Amino acid sequence: MFTELDFRGHIPIYAQLVDRIKHLVATGVLQPDDQLPTVRKMAAELSVNFNTIARAYRILDEEGVVSTQRGRGTYVLVSMRSEQTAHLRRAALEGMTKSFLEHAHRVGFNPDEVSILLDELIHAWRKEGKPPKLER
Repeated sequence: MFTELDFRGHIPIYAQLVDRIKHLVATGVLQPDDQLPTVRKMAAELSVNFNTIARAYRILDEEGVVSTQRGRGTYVLVSMRSEQTAHLRRAALEGMTKSFLEHAHRVGFNPDEVSILLDELIHAWRKEGKPPKLER
């Protein structure tokens, strides 16, 4: 649930985690009163410094998304309104797209090449009703 972080990107891990948790709340995956993993457990699962997780939780607490209670844990406080959900979904999609485009540019693709392939893949998605799978 929290493992979709980009450790090679330019966005700090704590900021990615804040955005990821907000997205999970916005999409209803995390509900009010759900408990988040402890700072140390999350840090171990993600193999990052516990201060990184603590910073993310502190930001979420300050924004009123979660409540951290010493000795009890960190809990989701609110469900988000539909306009907040739409905004967060849009921001998440934009971030993924910008990251993809930045990577494509770094490895030498031009906008026309990317656009042609994206059009083909989106067409296949519409036709099949599900996105094309990554072949490994």
